[in-house]
Amino acid sequence: MRSHDLVAALAAPTAPLVREALARLSLPSLESLTIEALNATEGKLRDVVVDRVIAFAAQEGADGPAPVAAYFRATERRAMEGMTWSPFVAALTVTEGVPDLRYTRTQVIAVPVGEAELTEKVFADQELVSALNRLAAIDPPDHGDVLRVHLPTRQITRVRI
Repeated sequence: MRSHDLVAALAAPTAPLVREALARLSLPSLESLTIEALNATEGKLRDVVVDRVIAFAAQEGADGPAPVAAYFRATERRAMEGMTWSPFVAALTVTEGVPDLRYTRTQVIAVPVGEAELTEKVFADQELVSALNRLAAIDPPDHGDVLRVHLPTRQITRVRI
């Protein structure tokens, strides 16, 4: 079987042929496949984040120097959902230096759930929101974490502030 034939088969994981093949694998093989699929999923999600940030940066500053990095803060949605990445860029920089992204003061404002979701739907890039939320589900951020998207290298790293 050639590589692109395997890709075509795996593109429909619920197809009878793929289900039957998966059922015949040993448990260690299935666990290895799960780990590889999770790694591939995380890689694709990172690609989506980088692509959407590049598109955002292109819209924001065509006149000035090209941005080098974008940063996303960790945010807590609701107690049941835990931490995720904010769907809004906290900083877009033209240098390699990490800006000071610490909150300057602590103020808690109760925002109705429907209003918060409406804000995300109206103002946020839904493809980016989905990718950030799924990345957070794979590897949940902590309160002091910042997600750094380095545009020239397409690398995504977690920075502690």
